[in-house]
Amino acid sequence: MTSIQQRAALQSQIWKIANDVRGAVDGWDFKQYVLGTLFYRFISENFASYIEGGDDGVNYADLPDSVITPDIKDDAIKTKGYFIYPSQLFAKVASSANTNESLNTDLANIFAAIEASANGYPSERDIKGLFADFDTTSNRLGNTVKDKNLRLAAVLKGVAELNFADFEGSKIDLFGDAYEFLISNYAANAGKSGGEFFTPQHVSKLIAQLAMHKQTSVNKIYDPACGSGSLLLQAKKHFDAHIIEDGFFGQEINHTTYNLARMNMFLHNINYDKFNVQLGNTLIDPHFGDDKPFDAIVSNPPYSVKWIGSDDPTLINDERFAPAGVLAPKSKADFAFVLHALSYLSSKGRAAIVCFPGIFYRGGAEQKIRQYLVDNNYVETVISLAPNLFYGTTIAVTILVLSKHKTDTTTQFIDASGLFKKDTNNNVLLDAHIDQIMAVFDSKENVDHFALSAPFEQVATNDYNLSVSSYVETKDNREVVDIARLNAELKISVVKIDKLRVEIDAIVAEIEGEEQDA
Repeated sequence: MTSIQQRAALQSQIWKIANDVRGAVDGWDFKQYVLGTLFYRFISENFASYIEGGDDGVNYADLPDSVITPDIKDDAIKTKGYFIYPSQLFAKVASSANTNESLNTDLANIFAAIEASANGYPSERDIKGLFADFDTTSNRLGNTVKDKNLRLAAVLKGVAELNFADFEGSKIDLFGDAYEFLISNYAANAGKSGGEFFTPQHVSKLIAQLAMHKQTSVNKIYDPACGSGSLLLQAKKHFDAHIIEDGFFGQEINHTTYNLARMNMFLHNINYDKFNVQLGNTLIDPHFGDDKPFDAIVSNPPYSVKWIGSDDPTLINDERFAPAGVLAPKSKADFAFVLHALSYLSSKGRAAIVCFPGIFYRGGAEQKIRQYLVDNNYVETVISLAPNLFYGTTIAVTILVLSKHKTDTTTQFIDASGLFKKDTNNNVLLDAHIDQIMAVFDSKENVDHFALSAPFEQVATNDYNLSVSSYVETKDNREVVDIARLNAELKISVVKIDKLRVEIDAIVAEIEGEEQDA
């Protein structure tokens, strides 16, 4: 079986399990148990593989907990970030799950112990609360302990049956792929909320390529509204040739999604010392101020959300917003995220940010912020995408690419609204579409009905409107009418109609004459 076939089979199996074991529980509510169980299996096997060190004569799961010395535990936590005793491994718990009458409390204790193992170590912040949403006492699992245990055992059994082959090698990718597949399916079925924590992989790929374009190495990559981490992970997936020296940084306001992001990092084999995901409101409680600047920033922040804005008089003096001289409207925080990203961007890097299209043409504070960005030559490219590419919204969004190292004062506009393939529920960007966008992004060439690099004066004269449609002329796909041919055909038709009328008049006259004779 090829790797593609193996992935397809695995994805089909894992989604079937996710739906079968949840029973009457809503899939969105139940996602934490499937995702959490997959994560539990991953870190168990990852940890066992580390302890065994490639020695076929050692099976960590068969060892008694008593053989673990303090030194062994200390070294393991410093390396992996956490510790799991043999008795706490996923395989051990899953093997007896069906007959374990205290399964729910045993799991709760194991998860608490894994998190507590990092206390006092550098990894404590990255491990703490990882299993917070895996509530083994929740009534979502059932009204009685027996019901809860039955459902938990079903989840454990289903995940245990997934075929990842040997842990080393491709299995690491398969774990990460399975997790991403589950998240994307939950997002696709979650309605509006789905798009708030997951960016489809095909769009993530484009955003990552824009941010990383022609950078042979970056110090680190950052997402100020990271959701489940999908955008950050595209940089790892598609840019192995790049050197991301200091790892992956992100901030997320939703606690459950924050946990998903941290799990996602581990599942893609990014160790605790190579990622830093923080919980909190990026706009009013930003982290990583001491870690900036970042060479690559990617983001798909929430569209037009409310924020405190001018109600907090100190924000106008915040170093992120002060240079623009105005705050984003309280009812539309889009440009607050943009200015935050710009503030964290290095002089050699790029930021690629998904934006609601209205911010590119509306007046007021948003127009003043656009003027600040253009006058200071920070806007490299504005790209309009096709509608219905994201979960939970059908709007045609726009990607804003910011740079602090432009060599001229033009602003590039790309109309990619016609690049998509219709899928069952959402449109998708194909690799060929991404290649087409990246080729013109790189060349900065003008292409009729597709791309235009506008001089500063043109943008300024246009009241700093940055809508792509104001610069790239839409191709007229209406049928071309040959007026001369149409007129000739009309003349012939008129002659035929006149002749027909004469013939009809003659027939009517003849009928009327016959009636009079009668």
